[in-house]
Amino acid sequence: MDKILHWDEPIFNLVNRYPEVKDIMVELGFHDIAKPGMLQTAGRFMTLSKGIALKKVAMETVERTFLQHGFTIQK
Repeated sequence: MDKILHWDEPIFNLVNRYPEVKDIMVELGFHDIAKPGMLQTAGRFMTLSKGIALKKVAMETVERTFLQHGFTIQK
């Protein structure tokens, strides 16, 4: 079964569906997601695309990293 992520879906939803997304995002430099309560608050409105723009991470890097972990990102 393919694991599909959507750029504009709240991170809270992505992590609830695939808990390993949280560790992958920390690996990518999104360390705030690991702070207590952050996922339950900011994660409800922060999307993957917004987070990437905020942290100034290359989309290609994010796509490649998630692909290495078995995910496909849909735009």
